[in-house]
Amino acid sequence: MKKPARNEGRAAATLSDPRWAAVLARDARMDGKFFYSVKTTGIYCRPSCAARPARPENVAFHATCADAERAGFRACKRCKPGQASLTAQRAATVAKICRLIETAETAPALTELAQRAGLSTYHFHRVFKAVTGVTPKAYAAAHRATRVRGALARGGKVTDAIFAAGYQSSSRFYEKSTALMGMTPSTYRAGAAGMNIRFAIGTCTLGHILVAASERGICQIALGDDADGLACDLQKRFPRATFIGGDKKFERWVAQVVGLVEAPARGLDLPLDVRGTAFQQRVWQALQKIPTGATATYTQLAQCRARRCQRLRRERAGCRHSMPSRGAHRRRFGRLPLGRGTQTDFAPAGGEG
Repeated sequence: MKKPARNEGRAAATLSDPRWAAVLARDARMDGKFFYSVKTTGIYCRPSCAARPARPENVAFHATCADAERAGFRACKRCKPGQASLTAQRAATVAKICRLIETAETAPALTELAQRAGLSTYHFHRVFKAVTGVTPKAYAAAHRATRVRGALARGGKVTDAIFAAGYQSSSRFYEKSTALMGMTPSTYRAGAAGMNIRFAIGTCTLGHILVAASERGICQIALGDDADGLACDLQKRFPRATFIGGDKKFERWVAQVVGLVEAPARGLDLPLDVRGTAFQQRVWQALQKIPTGATATYTQLAQCRARRCQRLRRERAGCRHSMPSRGAHRRRFGRLPLGRGTQTDFAPAGGEG
């Protein structure tokens, strides 16, 4: 067989292999599942390698690093396929920082967290948010709020719960108490006496999610494997409240927002509890931005987000043009991802409890 014909046959075999599409897409989710080698360079890489794609007739696929090395190929020095992927390394770093935040008596400063991670402050902040979807400050706030709610549910004094959770002063807490608990701290401790609480239970990538809200705001977001168990926990948390389930407008509102922030591929390498805390905080923040019962569609939400991103790009472009041409502090800003929500199905939450 002539050489051009052999090359065409090898290229056709590569193009028809579904693994080639993952290589072209630099799909990090396929890292560790297979490796590919390039005959002309003598190296093998992971699917997410940033190197320029090789010609398909020069590519071969391998199940493991050992298989590639037995075939005579050496590891790429750019993607380092024999080591943990960059995604896994970042997830391990972020998980370590999350544990530090959770065990600290007071919220650590961003500079301290960056030093523990071995990164610059700017780069650490960017990596943390890319992995979890929230900033370190938001993650710490979510953990403090959980500790306060837990202490109040056990009947502790409001002041003791505030300082035990890591707040420096009671005034700082009371400024945000309604947004954190959907009611005053004393009412929360009293089991939401006299409050009407609407709730909806749906599904997401982490299992079932329950969202409950009083007339003043969100009072609980919980994740779990059992929908009935989530409803029972809500009733135990607020034994003196009146529960309203099956509110279609509320269910649509919750499903809309949860679907918007849903990101199935985000934080897959994180511990489940860390991933759940970050997801709950993203949902909480999104729910607070949209009034209850609003009829905004996914398209309208995406357009609103797009307008905000365009405004930020224009502002950054203006700052960049106003900088001197030779400045060590200049940054390059790329396009901001706009993202799209995924569909989330919500079922009726039941009748009054």
